[in-house]
Amino acid sequence: MVRGGWEGHRPVEATELFIPFLERSGYAVRVEESTEIYADAAELADTDLIVQCMTMSQITEEQVAGLAAAVVAGTGFTGWHGGIVDSFRACSDYLHLVGGQFATHPGLQPCERSGGEEDNFLPHSIKITDLGREHPITAGIEDFDLVTEQYWVLHDDLIEVLATTTHPTREWHPWHRPVTSPAIWTRNWGAGRIVVTTPGHSLDVLEHPCVRTVIERGMLWATRTASAS
Repeated sequence: MVRGGWEGHRPVEATELFIPFLERSGYAVRVEESTEIYADAAELADTDLIVQCMTMSQITEEQVAGLAAAVVAGTGFTGWHGGIVDSFRACSDYLHLVGGQFATHPGLQPCERSGGEEDNFLPHSIKITDLGREHPITAGIEDFDLVTEQYWVLHDDLIEVLATTTHPTREWHPWHRPVTSPAIWTRNWGAGRIVVTTPGHSLDVLEHPCVRTVIERGMLWATRTASAS
């Protein structure tokens, strides 16, 4: 479990929510407070899953190359919200690995804003796709509603989208038609599996039953498979 970066996403508290689940599921959990571990090829070779919560921050060429090589060799990689899709903004190789990048989270009408983080909390829906209704990560989960940051994500078409969220048109925003962004996706990269869940700004969102279920199932699904061992 690799955590750090911007403290607004509570990387320590957020990751601590999931350690008991991983331990109950048979994982031996090691916590790293920086990305230095990514440059240790020998250590990553024995790692079945990386859970990252590292918003913004920076990563070296050696570290991102090590992370990518580990995923190609079969190490699973997963995370939520800015801890995985708003990490290392200046590193194109990382963006290429993950397949999507946070662009913005639209906010309330300007006259309704008070200057706090709640200015960016909007009611929105997470819609499970047809693929998502059959995928083991999201099967049995119905569409659900949240009031929190709604991520607008730039992405490529190599991702398998399990859920989406749609940004409507509002008079104070410059776009002219509703825009649908992936909210939950998987990505096969070499022998490795990647899972991204975009909800997760705060602890209460991570504890939402649907969000938590998706993240936990995603950890299990992303974990190194027998064919990658």
